[in-house]
Amino acid sequence: MSFTHGKSTKISVDGDDLSAYSNTSEFERGADEHDVTTYGKDDHVWQGGLKTGKFTMGGVYDSTAVVTPKVILPPLLGTVVEVIRQTEGIGTGKPTQTFDAHVAKYVETAPVADMISWTAELTVSDAVVTTAQA
Repeated sequence: MSFTHGKSTKISVDGDDLSAYSNTSEFERGADEHDVTTYGKDDHVWQGGLKTGKFTMGGVYDSTAVVTPKVILPPLLGTVVEVIRQTEGIGTGKPTQTFDAHVAKYVETAPVADMISWTAELTVSDAVVTTAQA
């Protein structure tokens, strides 16, 4: 068994590498369920359907750099962009997930006793392609 640390994760949204400003990400996959139960059954019968997906990411707000989430993400709200996610980092044979996603939400949080942070929510649009880096 080989455990992998999350610190090497790389994330690119619409061609911009946001890894240096990110400290959390979550990729969720699911599928629709359709109830096809007919008369006379005592239990539900289910049929699978279309796949769904959500991608969330967040990190620490940076007010000095030019290519930051606060500059990149708000203009992308309501659009579908390419996301590249490399949870094991960069290197030959390591996995890369590439998918299009609708940028649904961007949130900044400013707590009184902590650093300003940001989060973004994206909805996967179409297939997710997983490849090994060359």
